[in-house]
Amino acid sequence: MNTITDSLRSGLWTDNPGLVQLLGLCPLLAVTSTFVNGLGLGIATLAVLVFSNALVSATRRFIRSEIRIPMYVLIISSLVTCIELIFLAWFPALGRSLGIFIPLIVTNCAIVARAEVFASRNTVFASTVDGLTMGAGFALLLCAIGAFREIIGHGSILARLDMLFGGKVLPGLTLLDGGFLLAILPPGAFISLALFVAGKNELDRRRLQRIQDQRRAT
Repeated sequence: MNTITDSLRSGLWTDNPGLVQLLGLCPLLAVTSTFVNGLGLGIATLAVLVFSNALVSATRRFIRSEIRIPMYVLIISSLVTCIELIFLAWFPALGRSLGIFIPLIVTNCAIVARAEVFASRNTVFASTVDGLTMGAGFALLLCAIGAFREIIGHGSILARLDMLFGGKVLPGLTLLDGGFLLAILPPGAFISLALFVAGKNELDRRRLQRIQDQRRAT
């Protein structure tokens, strides 16, 4: 249980692929103009991370070290192809909205890094948990930045949920009258990520300061 808890804390906060390792920034910055886009790509990345970690761990004894990286890329690309076909079949509007960034999951450094650093050296269960927590951390960051940029840029939240659920759903909540265009443009993506990274660093600094103060008091 402690291992799962530590892995969850690492993936969501202390070693978050987007906030700390700063991996996978291309899709993170490109598609997070809305919450739904961030959620869609986050789910796709999470699924690829979980299954690629599990498959790499299950086959690590049979893969020669000289060709391990090409084999990891082959496994990841096969999974990404399956995810892309699922999106095109069941979520065509969202698939079109995400466009090239679903196939580009293959080049996401976070996925290859977890396969090399963790999955190739640990059991299937531990690797699956690692993929789940790291993928969840990355997906939550995508959703958070997408929601932030959508609120500031469009003045609304949860728009275009029909791309995920189909049919007639809530049209989204209007929070502001109009929006700030810069937030949904490329500079807004960099500024938003910088604010999130700065916020995390500040929270970590305050937590460390409290711990140090408590130690001095005792």
